[in-house]
Amino acid sequence: MNYDFESLINRKKLGSSKWLGMIDKKPDVSENVVPFSVADMEFKNAPEIMEGLKTYLDETILGYTSPTNEYLDAVVNFMKRQHDWSINKEWIVPAPGVVPALAHAIRGFTEPGDGVIIMSPVYYPFFSCVEMNHRVIVENPLINNGEKYEIDFDDLEIKASNPKNKILLFCSPHNPVGRVWKKEELIRLVDICLKHDVLIISDEIHFDLIMPGYKHTVLATISEEIENRCIVCTAPSKTFNLAGMQTSNLIIKNENLRNKMKQVMLEVAFMSCGTLGYKACELAYTHCDKWLDELILKIDENRNIVEEFCKKYIPEIKVYPLEGTYLQWLDLRSFGLSKEQLEKEMIQECELFFDEGYIFGEAAEGFERINIACPTDILLEGLNRLLKWAQRHRKERSGV
Repeated sequence: MNYDFESLINRKKLGSSKWLGMIDKKPDVSENVVPFSVADMEFKNAPEIMEGLKTYLDETILGYTSPTNEYLDAVVNFMKRQHDWSINKEWIVPAPGVVPALAHAIRGFTEPGDGVIIMSPVYYPFFSCVEMNHRVIVENPLINNGEKYEIDFDDLEIKASNPKNKILLFCSPHNPVGRVWKKEELIRLVDICLKHDVLIISDEIHFDLIMPGYKHTVLATISEEIENRCIVCTAPSKTFNLAGMQTSNLIIKNENLRNKMKQVMLEVAFMSCGTLGYKACELAYTHCDKWLDELILKIDENRNIVEEFCKKYIPEIKVYPLEGTYLQWLDLRSFGLSKEQLEKEMIQECELFFDEGYIFGEAAEGFERINIACPTDILLEGLNRLLKWAQRHRKERSGV
């Protein structure tokens, strides 16, 4: 590889939310432990971004900044190059992040008491974005067939047919279960939502991170009709590890939807993203395709390591296929622990800081989400701690 995906930067004193969260849970955590939780990577940023920002800082003034034509061109060209998705500059609505955008959309396109459909288990801010805006969570649970998760289309039809349910918050690829939805699945989903006039807010923040052998289809490309009836949320944050730059791009073709979204953000005094966020996105989308190609190979390598390690050494753990994202979904229910006991043992005994399954919905109790976007030796260290824990449970079960 031409890029460094093996060096680790200790982030304990750098304000990292993930690392500080680990220390908050276990203040005496061992010095060499790295968290596998929150979805940002333990890889160094692409040098093209870092060097580009240094040059930019030497030349610029950090005043109020609006998207430049170069920025908008970078977004348009990246979408075409990476996803064969043709968009126009005017469709782009910058936002300070996808999660704030979800909350703004819920406020803008529903009223208090309206229903918002989510497909649980799902990214946990989906729940809070609905509840904190005084809307009603309407769960359309995914079907776990034992090998992978599928959409329950019959249930979705029922939920979408209720006129009180105005929005589907859709996660594509799906976090945390790692599914990359097939085009035929998207077509069926779109047909249901169009039939019942349900607006789709499609969170596609992980859509650049697709494992070899799979293909992501942008929801808006399914048909011209749905392109005018959806909001696609994108960002460079997951792909290029730029979450701290607080910059995302909503792609909204429909002018009425777009103007409404802009108005809702103005109501909370959102005027612009940060100066460095715009530049970091532009640099990533213009100069970092090769870095992204190598990143995906590294994630796929780590994915395979987790699958093979568990298959060989901890077969009690069911590892779900990782089709997209860098978040692997593990089923530990065979150990028979409550969610409280599982979390306690992971943290206190193993010093493994995962995202506990229960935060993604009740049906995910006993699961763990593990962030594998880290140096391989760090991943192996964590897996070996998990193995020691599993071996202890085996001995206790056998009475040895």
